[in-house]
Amino acid sequence: MKTRLSEFATLRSVSSKMERYDRAITIFSPDGHLFQVEYAQEAVKKGSTAFSSFVIFDGLDFEVGVRGKNCIVIGVEKKAIPALQDERTIRKIHMIDDHVMLAFAGLSADARILVDKARLECQSYKLTLEDPVTIAYIARFIANTKQRFTQSPGRRPFGISMLIGGFDHDGTPRLFKTEPSGAYYEYLANSTGRGEKTVREYLEEQYSEDAVKDEASSLLLVIKALSQVVQSGAQNIEIAVMTKGETAGEFKHRVLSLEEVEQLLKKGSTCGGGTIGCRGRRGS
Repeated sequence: MKTRLSEFATLRSVSSKMERYDRAITIFSPDGHLFQVEYAQEAVKKGSTAFSSFVIFDGLDFEVGVRGKNCIVIGVEKKAIPALQDERTIRKIHMIDDHVMLAFAGLSADARILVDKARLECQSYKLTLEDPVTIAYIARFIANTKQRFTQSPGRRPFGISMLIGGFDHDGTPRLFKTEPSGAYYEYLANSTGRGEKTVREYLEEQYSEDAVKDEASSLLLVIKALSQVVQSGAQNIEIAVMTKGETAGEFKHRVLSLEEVEQLLKKGSTCGGGTIGCRGRRGS
């Protein structure tokens, strides 16, 4: 009996200490954790709608991005919307400049703020330097904005993770991922949101130069990756692709129609894939 009481007292002591350290964003726990940042990461993983006392987690269920040889492809899982709601008000893939697009997992309201900030920064960069923003620069800008919200009292971290893809001015495709903590990395392919581990492992197995040799191959890889998690069919999938235009500095962006997504799903169910890991490197 004394042993059980002792164990209970120890658990209460540990719980009490943890509660003290997760009340403020600026306080580290003794073992080096910033609990509020970790909670923000959990908001990203929630995916489907969940309710808490203060916040509705209404963000993206899942997203995957692939950097092809001459294109960027981002696919997302669209959540079901009420019958009377205009679906145009629920956008998961955003253009922030003519050559940059992004998708997010987590809180839609948080994403809206960062999307607006990123668009403004793209225009400010162009006005100041007379060149379009590089993908690495805008990814770093978004990551820095997130990081500042982890160091100031009276704020909370952004509860979103983003995939940012596009082309640099020399025509090189780039793909980055930003985390709620402010960390950002460059990838050949990656995923975020609900089920990201499953799809990341699939991409590590299937990614190869041959799998992304052109737009059609890259689209097929993305649809097969989405199929690892999304089971509800084409109506719950949205895919955007960006390619280089015919002239230097021109880029084309389009969102696939429902019919195109259905055709990809049929084709993906009958095709296999290669075997090479998807590698990422940390942004600088």
